Amino acid sequence: MTETRTETSPKDRDDLFRFLDGLGIAHSTKDHAPVFTVAESVSLRDEIPGGHTKNLFVKDKKDNFFLLTVEENAAVDLKTVHTLIGAASKVSFGKPEKLMEYLGVAPGSVTAFGAINDIEKNVTFVLDADLMAHDIVNCHPLSNDATTSIASADLLRFMEATGHVPLVLKVTG
Repeated sequence: MTETRTETSPKDRDDLFRFLDGLGIAHSTKDHAPVFTVAESVSLRDEIPGGHTKNLFVKDKKDNFFLLTVEENAAVDLKTVHTLIGAASKVSFGKPEKLMEYLGVAPGSVTAFGAINDIEKNVTFVLDADLMAHDIVNCHPLSNDATTSIASADLLRFMEATGHVPLVLKVTG
């Protein structure tokens, strides 16, 4: 039995790659065992050059959602980051149900590429300036069993093509 996809189904990695190809954005992907944490993904560093990401899906008290994409070892002060990103209040972590609804991913697979599924533009994407200083940025391609490498400038082009204008800010300590 084949899986039926609908307009409301989240896009998957094949959809993502077709979208990137359509934009003429070069990308390469390395498949690996699923990784759920930065600590688990450290073994891939020698094989995949560039900046590696950690993603924090957060919300403020007015239910404004943000995805903070930072370098894997960077520290984000969740008590003060709201002042940098334009949140209405201090932020807390968003619920897994909203993560799936808005970005089409489960915890452990959170990625800036989730912008492709945020059709209603419910999420503000924040890319840390230190991460974006890398020529290459590595993100999960909507699942945590692979890593996709893309030029940092092309990550911005991808975001804009999805209708998002990401904030590039220094949000790490």
